Amino acid sequence: MVYSSSHLPLLLFTLFQLIVIQNHLFCKADPTDGFTTISISQSNFEIQKPYDVPVNQRYSFIDGVHKFWVYKTDKPHTTSSQTKPRCEIRITGNDYSSGVRQFEGYFYVPSGSSGVSIMQVFGASPSSTTLMLRVYDGTLYYYREKVIESNIYNRWIRLNVIHDVGASKLKVYINGVLKHEPSGRGGDHHYFKFGVYTQDNESDRMESRWKGIKLFKK
Repeated sequence: MVYSSSHLPLLLFTLFQLIVIQNHLFCKADPTDGFTTISISQSNFEIQKPYDVPVNQRYSFIDGVHKFWVYKTDKPHTTSSQTKPRCEIRITGNDYSSGVRQFEGYFYVPSGSSGVSIMQVFGASPSSTTLMLRVYDGTLYYYREKVIESNIYNRWIRLNVIHDVGASKLKVYINGVLKHEPSGRGGDHHYFKFGVYTQDNESDRMESRWKGIKLFKK
């Protein structure tokens, strides 16, 4: 079939439509699409560590990387606490009780760290947390109920957690891929935490590293 020059605009328009459709089909949406960035800085990072050791013996921040480590024999974070050892950052100044909030960060867990929570959405009822992501033998779990990602040791992984308070739903993304949509656990006061917090069947030493921490809302 021979096309005349009068057909050229129509052919170009059709080609443009095909390109748009192809991009729509093959370019997946990002978890942060539609969200607004919340400005945070180091001043929003409250470090919780064993009460009897200096911060620099359980935490470092070098070249943009937060490094946390604890030993299973460590003390809790306060003299009155009955909880297990932790070294975590509690993000302050951005507590929430409604709306939709999102946490983003890149984490790295070295071989051998196990029986440890590395990220939490704090606040629930009657329990303490709405979400906890734990590492057991190189696998990332939602609590200990569902596998989120296997073979996580010794590699940087992007994590996005979305909490819709009104809908009582959460979404957990690994490297931009939706992995789990658990229900909320109640409560009217929430905030994000990341680092290491000892759980059950813990290793002698537990460590996680984090970078690129961001918060979003909509």
